[in-house]
Amino acid sequence: MSEREREFFDTSVLIAACSPEQPGHEESRRLLAAAMSGTSACGAHTLAEIYAVLSRLPGGRLRRPELAERLVSQIADRVSVIPLTAEEYRDTIRSAARSGVAGGTIYDALLVACARKFCAERIYTWNVRHFQTVAPDLAERIVTP
Repeated sequence: MSEREREFFDTSVLIAACSPEQPGHEESRRLLAAAMSGTSACGAHTLAEIYAVLSRLPGGRLRRPELAERLVSQIADRVSVIPLTAEEYRDTIRSAARSGVAGGTIYDALLVACARKFCAERIYTWNVRHFQTVAPDLAERIVTP
């Protein structure tokens, strides 16, 4: 039996997996369906981002908060959830500032820090360019589903 590659999911992939109306839904859904805790992971902050998006869809349409919470729980049961310590947050922000990272790109930098902590061999995102900007040394590992 071959050993599974350690994979990390960006928020964009997990939201697409849960939302048929999102671009990349089928590819993202297949990835999540094959995910296994221990070899698949996401960042802890991603759970809140998923809930925020899934409980209020673009155009003001609401999805029941209970359904959004259930989807978040199912994801958390399926993948390892990687938190950052306060020191890891500070180190990531300090490094981002030194690299000229500004604005919302800091969230990508924080997720890359989670992926590094997990020792991810593959980082799945629909925002490849943003992730490669904050982690050029991991460019070959950052891919779409």
